Amino acid sequence: MKFSYKILHECAQTGARVGELTTPHGKIITPVFMPVGTRATVKSLSPEEVKKSGAQIILSNTYHLHLRPGEQLIEKAGGLHKFMGWNKPILTDSGGFQVFSLAKLRKIDENGVDFSSHIDGSLQRFSPEIAIDIQNALGADIIMAFDVCSEAGTDRAEAERVMELTARWLVRCREHHKRKDQMLFPIVQGNMYDDLRLRSLDYSAEYAECGIAIGGLSVGEDKETMYHILDVLKPRLPKNMPRYLMGVGSPDCLIEGVLRGIDMFDCVLPTRTARNGTAYASSGKINIRNLKYREDFSPLDEKCGCYCCRNFSKAYLRHLVQSDEILGGRMLSLHNITYLADLMSRVRNAIMHDEFGDFVKEFVASGEYVS
Repeated sequence: MKFSYKILHECAQTGARVGELTTPHGKIITPVFMPVGTRATVKSLSPEEVKKSGAQIILSNTYHLHLRPGEQLIEKAGGLHKFMGWNKPILTDSGGFQVFSLAKLRKIDENGVDFSSHIDGSLQRFSPEIAIDIQNALGADIIMAFDVCSEAGTDRAEAERVMELTARWLVRCREHHKRKDQMLFPIVQGNMYDDLRLRSLDYSAEYAECGIAIGGLSVGEDKETMYHILDVLKPRLPKNMPRYLMGVGSPDCLIEGVLRGIDMFDCVLPTRTARNGTAYASSGKINIRNLKYREDFSPLDEKCGCYCCRNFSKAYLRHLVQSDEILGGRMLSLHNITYLADLMSRVRNAIMHDEFGDFVKEFVASGEYVS
């Protein structure tokens, strides 16, 4: 086996833990935030820039890469790592969320989903077996089971139906997956219903070898509801493997997730908001378009050592963003993923010194605790 996980330390104050996940492309120290490279690129940034940000692992998307350029081309290139020039670990999600959120037309049956491509409207088919085949061809270190993600507000009967369908699809994913150099994570569903979540967790845990994911959160519910579901799941989450909360990436949610036993996070938010002119900083969230930064020649964040903060002022960054210059979005994206990598490094350090409870109090008081 090329995969292993060990807990390095548990915080005496909170029970939060630091762990080490070993994959074929390197070790990952958790808790960790994964920048999203949806189409085999963290948007606007080079792999070297992403590495220098402190990122240990990135996420790419099965749905998007299947539609363009196609997994066969990527496999012919030597796999996703070689295709995109990234030699650290990669995680691919199954495409399930995109099938249900982006497809204009979709029809779910027991065997899979028929849907129309959001690119050209062409008819597509995904099934558990097809999702695994695509991810096997892409060659990521960690792959996801094909699941059904129900929206917040879904009634209980429908939430239970698709949760049970996800469970049956998990069996098929596990049976179809053949590559020993890829680790398959099951995904816990069940919407916002405590008992459905626990049923899904108990079933999924039977198929979890070196990691388990929690999906179907941050899909429209308020944050307190998400935290409640995590509180419900926490006592029953497998201890000897990383727990991955899908699609969550704001600083406040990262801190609250770690408090609730989460080890891995991903989200497009840091780079998407950056392209719109928003940056995270030790002083709180910054909207660089604000007029008050027009003549502010200080760095974006005095405490940050990224290329952006070492070289450019708020005034210059505001000019770039206001002028729709590509460099503006690039630099804010680089800063945001660097900020989150540094935040998780500070979290790990606090856990290792049994000070994470104190860290959280100081973090909230500092103004960094922003959505």
